[in-house]
Amino acid sequence: MKIKPLPPMNSLIMFEVAARYQSFTLAADELNVTQGAVSRQIRQLEEYLGKELFIRANRKISLSPTGLQYYQSIYGALINIAQATGEIKKWRGENQVTVATTHAMAALWLLPKVARFQQEEGIDLRILATDNVVDLHSMDCDLALFYCRVPPAGMEVTPLFPEEVFPVCSPDYLVQFNNDRSLEKIFGGTLLNLDEARIDWMTWPEWFSEVGYPTITPKNKVHINNYTMLLQAAINGQGIALAWGSLVDDYLKSGALVRPVDTVLRTAENFYMLEPLGRHNTSMSVTKFRKWLLQQLPEIVGTGSLN
Repeated sequence: MKIKPLPPMNSLIMFEVAARYQSFTLAADELNVTQGAVSRQIRQLEEYLGKELFIRANRKISLSPTGLQYYQSIYGALINIAQATGEIKKWRGENQVTVATTHAMAALWLLPKVARFQQEEGIDLRILATDNVVDLHSMDCDLALFYCRVPPAGMEVTPLFPEEVFPVCSPDYLVQFNNDRSLEKIFGGTLLNLDEARIDWMTWPEWFSEVGYPTITPKNKVHINNYTMLLQAAINGQGIALAWGSLVDDYLKSGALVRPVDTVLRTAENFYMLEPLGRHNTSMSVTKFRKWLLQQLPEIVGTGSLN
């Protein structure tokens, strides 16, 4: 049976990157093409679908409701295609590195940085996206990047960056509070909640308690089971989300997200690089990738092993 309708695949890839950054310019930088090329491909996809995927206003873009729905639908499919392709190609050898990480860290932190490293070093990178750190011991990976309150046993543990949690929303969403910036008003609207089975991600009640704010019951709650999609909902003006520092730096820099309050919760937890203990004959490619990865960090807290 013929699979149809399928969109122009090149346009689909450019849409994913542009949607992730909320910027044609940043998408062009990652894809090593011109901003005009990205814009033309997005227009081609919109014409194919018969719907606008982005709202273009004041030299900025944001996902339209249709665009957000489409992004949420195709993101998982693209990850599955990448994983299936990697399995078929049998990513093995001295020039290949396999990294396990969460969907959020892959999309928001690792992928935007890694293209230049691959071009300069000629190393093939295989990313295994999973949100369950418990699965690491059964996964065939060279190293893993995860946030966890308690790192799993049997791993060499390298802290990458500390946990910093703060609220974010779109500039348009924040405008409605210009006349009243009280906590009750800001957090009494719509709160976006990460509806995850894993327990490590901080919840709104925990954040309110830890920073000393009163627990505020919002008029509306939206539950989303994927952190990247949660941020897209915030960018689209659907409410306020909890953000993890380092994962949202690009969105804050581009202005797609802003902080409605200055309060930041800094905990003792970290994002970690995890490597199985007792592994011998580490390839030169893994060594190079590990060194490059640590160079992307402003400061390294230290290393250690948990048995």
